[in-house]
Amino acid sequence: MTRITEQPSLYDHLETKSVEELTRYINQEDAKVAKVIEGELPSINKLISAIVDKLNAGGRMFYLGAGSGGRLSVLDVIELPTTYGLPNGIYNAILAGGIERMADALEEKEDELEEGWNALVDAGVNTGDIVVGISASGTTPFVLEGLKRCRSLNVTTGCIVSNPSSPIADQADYPVEVVTGPEFITGSTRMKCGTAQKMLFDMISTTVMTRIGRIEGNNMVNVKLINDKILDRGVKMLMQKAEIKNYEEAKSILLAHGTVKEAMENIMKKHI
Repeated sequence: MTRITEQPSLYDHLETKSVEELTRYINQEDAKVAKVIEGELPSINKLISAIVDKLNAGGRMFYLGAGSGGRLSVLDVIELPTTYGLPNGIYNAILAGGIERMADALEEKEDELEEGWNALVDAGVNTGDIVVGISASGTTPFVLEGLKRCRSLNVTTGCIVSNPSSPIADQADYPVEVVTGPEFITGSTRMKCGTAQKMLFDMISTTVMTRIGRIEGNNMVNVKLINDKILDRGVKMLMQKAEIKNYEEAKSILLAHGTVKEAMENIMKKHI
């Protein structure tokens, strides 16, 4: 395989550049990411459809990652229960070194072959689930071994990698290869690769949540009312949907039911 992520930067003598030059060059490189993702949409769509099918059938989704990409997957996963009211344990992330050590740079943990698979075993992974490996290089042992073991037991696999024809992609039923090219700082895959991963996590989880019914119209009707801002948003959403003119009345109804979706379902029942 060709390790494009390790190829020399297109820019050099960076220490001699001005702030204006550095930010312009970085922005030029970042602008390439969305175009690369656009070219991979067919593969991304297949992966998303597979995740939707698993979740609709009662299965679970697992990201398996290390380093920057693994940490970004954790950030995506932890927001879903609040944003979409998704029950805990359906959409998961397993990080080399453990989520509890997420703030520590434990990059050496990505070389531990058995840890990823052991974490999946502890979670009770089975053929009803899907496991998606995250690795910019496409070679991370923690991820690669986990996917190999999954495939040997007929657990559906996917991946997000940034090098073509990688060993990890070979172990994925639904590979996504987002090849963003050499990094601005040679080998620093937290840059364009990380940007691509963040964009993909947003795209995948948002599309999945929409397809499994956690969105109505363009609204987060299952959002948890965890602060004043979200409560206010929910009240206004309910006022619009149920044509309630009084703010306090809508607020009382919403608080009684917990989500806009449940409040609307209760209102609709009363009108049947």
